[in-house]
Amino acid sequence: MKKLFIPITMLVAFGFTSCDVLEEAADILTTDTGGSTTTAPALSNGEVISGLKEALSVGITNSVNLTSVTDGFLKNSDIALPFPSEAIKVKEKALDWGLDGQVEKFETTLNRAAEEATKEALPIFKDAILNMSIKDGFAILNGGEGAATKFLQDNTTQALVTAFSPKVEAAISKVKLTNYWNPIITKYNSAMTFTGGQKLNPDLNQYVTEKAIDGLFHMVKQEENKIRKDPMARVTDLLQKVFGSIGM
Repeated sequence: MKKLFIPITMLVAFGFTSCDVLEEAADILTTDTGGSTTTAPALSNGEVISGLKEALSVGITNSVNLTSVTDGFLKNSDIALPFPSEAIKVKEKALDWGLDGQVEKFETTLNRAAEEATKEALPIFKDAILNMSIKDGFAILNGGEGAATKFLQDNTTQALVTAFSPKVEAAISKVKLTNYWNPIITKYNSAMTFTGGQKLNPDLNQYVTEKAIDGLFHMVKQEENKIRKDPMARVTDLLQKVFGSIGM
């Protein structure tokens, strides 16, 4: 009986452990070091979801802090707002007319408006993270680079547009964007009256809103992938455990 009891007990224990691991979708990692095997503890659902929420919280906080300060957009070549592409002819004409200073000031204040608007993003992102389900968490866990950012895009873009639009409008007023835009567009449209060309006046509010959101998500993705790849970016014990124990 003793000989039967031990293998059966081990088999039962192994069965429960295997179910546990499958239920919680967390592999027990083994490392072969010259014949010896090291086993890391399995991660529970709660640890994985908490770790992902913490990673997102770190990522969004860093991203908002980096973008919502002076030059957060302007001096970052990856996300800086350029002259609106649909009005590039306006820029070309303005430069021909010697309005270089006005063009430069306009492009600077475009970015100032974006920097002001992104201050509104943090509570919207945090709300989406709080509502993350276990299903969402494991989709992010298994989705690889950018998966967490896509989750935020899917769940916050409309709310960000709604929140950003009035703030962008206020920011445009605060940084006096139209003071630099109006002389350029007025002169351009006056010239078009005589030449028969198409007059232009792009919606600066929509342009800044869209570009600010795009830039913010670009930064969130960078922060997310940094945590996935770089152990030094895992600033808490939980982040180290989740991202260190699972092949991310």
